[in-house]
Amino acid sequence: MVAGTALPAVGAARPSPESYLPPPSTTDGAGRPANAATGRVAPVRRNAGLPARLESPIGGNVPPPVPQQPHPDVVPEQMHVAVDTSGPPTGAVADAVTAAAYVSRETPTREEDDPPLAMEAMRAVQILNPSGEVTMPRPERTRVMCVANQKGGVGKTTTTVNLAVALALHGNRVLVVDLDPQGNASTGLNVPHHTGVPDVYDCLINSVPLEEVAQEVEGIPNLYCVPATIDLAGAEIELVSVVARESRLARAIAAYPGHFDYVFIDCPPSLGLLTVNALVAAQEVLIPIQCEYYALEGLNQLINNINLVRQHLNPKLEVSTILLTMYDRRTRLADAVEQDVRNHFGDKVLQAVIPRNVRVSEAPSYGQSVMTYDPGSRGATSYFEAAQEIAERGVKEPVSRNA
Repeated sequence: MVAGTALPAVGAARPSPESYLPPPSTTDGAGRPANAATGRVAPVRRNAGLPARLESPIGGNVPPPVPQQPHPDVVPEQMHVAVDTSGPPTGAVADAVTAAAYVSRETPTREEDDPPLAMEAMRAVQILNPSGEVTMPRPERTRVMCVANQKGGVGKTTTTVNLAVALALHGNRVLVVDLDPQGNASTGLNVPHHTGVPDVYDCLINSVPLEEVAQEVEGIPNLYCVPATIDLAGAEIELVSVVARESRLARAIAAYPGHFDYVFIDCPPSLGLLTVNALVAAQEVLIPIQCEYYALEGLNQLINNINLVRQHLNPKLEVSTILLTMYDRRTRLADAVEQDVRNHFGDKVLQAVIPRNVRVSEAPSYGQSVMTYDPGSRGATSYFEAAQEIAERGVKEPVSRNA
């Protein structure tokens, strides 16, 4: 006797054995339970919290009901929508066409459809250029570029170091002049710049030839650096009484016996005599602009100083390149700053934009540029594209090259 079944009373009629069985039910052709009264398939239980199995009176388990599958011969009716293609699209169709025509700067290219590791490996090989087969265009004359912005923290040193490494890795001879007393460019290139090392201070104050101060950067062929020590912090005061104080650096670069395709001058975040020396020595000005509002505030004063130097000291000076740095695609502010800069400076703004990337910040702590620290990163790729664009512009625009 099954547990839980009530015993019949004494003297009562004995129930038949069929009374202890579950009520009869009909099944469909596939053996699925159906409703005995209507013949329809029993509904499926939706409450997952309740037990999904039914206990049979003989101790076995009955599988839960299975929903009926659609018959393959039964095809649902399809809805046909008539679209008028005789005229221009309107309404939601026009909005869809407009959205499809707009391509964001974050839209992946065809190469980005490849696996991430494969993409990173391809970028690394392209940037490091181990075979030396890939070269960037070399200018006919030396291009002296001053990287300046009196606003601090906009990426002047980072831009100088990474552009120099990118150009040097692709067949150009490059000289980096660290004119910032902090010496961060020297640190990024792993060049000694402690007290006692001959530096750019000796060139400005003691008229030491530049070739005696320049050091070859380890691991990067065709790249040289003139380091800066803490002594450079007092150079502005000492230059006040020096004759032709604004052109000391220009004469030192002109007297260098070797030939360089590019000379990058990393300026301090100020508009003092060191920056003026850089503006007089250069033929082009590269202005890194952080994609934030504060970076735009002092830009007008920098442009005014560049115009003054052009009028009185260096008539060949021009603002040739604007580079947007620390671009954060998640914010509308970055897009607004980019549009303002592009509307004001036009074609001088590079198409390449440097995004916020932690690899770019990590690289100096290892004495490397991001190009060698993580060549497959977004930061390295962006700086490589910026260097390539600068090199191509130098060939197409001979006016911007040093005469």
